[in-house]
Amino acid sequence: MTKYWIGVASRDHVKAGEDGGFCQLGHGKHAPVKRLAPGDGIVYYAPRERLGEGDPVQAFVTIGRIRAGEAYRATQNECFHPWRRDVDYLEASEAPIRPLLNELSFIGDQSHWGYVFRRGAFAIPPADFRKIAHAMQADWREAD
Repeated sequence: MTKYWIGVASRDHVKAGEDGGFCQLGHGKHAPVKRLAPGDGIVYYAPRERLGEGDPVQAFVTIGRIRAGEAYRATQNECFHPWRRDVDYLEASEAPIRPLLNELSFIGDQSHWGYVFRRGAFAIPPADFRKIAHAMQADWREAD
């Protein structure tokens, strides 16, 4: 059964993953990417331009489908070996979060909407994923 996920990372980190055709979650931890399965949908939310700094982005910035295969360890540098999954990213536009706040069921308290994104990676309902894909003008199609 297809599941739908949100990953949270700075825009520059997300774009590096998109360019490389992979995702990593929770600063490269194994457990979050191990939960992903081939065919699952993933969308990334970027709170800021760069990790811990830079201009606010507050938008969904990329969307894709997890490819066949297992999580694997990559070498980003000699000291950092994050866990990753391969992803087929779709052509999409960035979608600011604010116009979607009232439409997404995983946003609980509207006055503290950003709190949910502190988890770094979490599952969302299919209807919410489709709303985000639509806002991103992505051609999301359910897996056969």
